[in-house]
Amino acid sequence: MAAIGSLVFCTDCGNLLPASKGTERNILSCECCGAENRDTGAKTIVTQTKPSDFPSHLRQKLQSSVQSVERHNIQTESIAQERCPKCGREEVRYTSVQMRSADEGSTNIYNCDCGHSWNENN
Repeated sequence: MAAIGSLVFCTDCGNLLPASKGTERNILSCECCGAENRDTGAKTIVTQTKPSDFPSHLRQKLQSSVQSVERHNIQTESIAQERCPKCGREEVRYTSVQMRSADEGSTNIYNCDCGHSWNENN
């Protein structure tokens, strides 16, 4: 019988044996050929890795370009050439938000300087 990590295989037919119980005294019975095999998958294998073991150009790029943004300094409004239905002004501010599920369009919320606001679903 051969063991690869915690997987134990039958010595007669090579079939994967039932899950290891963790002791060598345990006998694992092959469901394919019926052979009885000693449980050799009881040994614990521990591996440790660090980011440098798997070099990635993308990971290096992300680590070098970390930026922090303060929430109150984020500009969320833009200017749109849209007519205000209340005062007729041609230029209004708008914000686009995702209020419905991801596979549906966003909602544009328009705000005019006259105080009127309205929204449109895309």
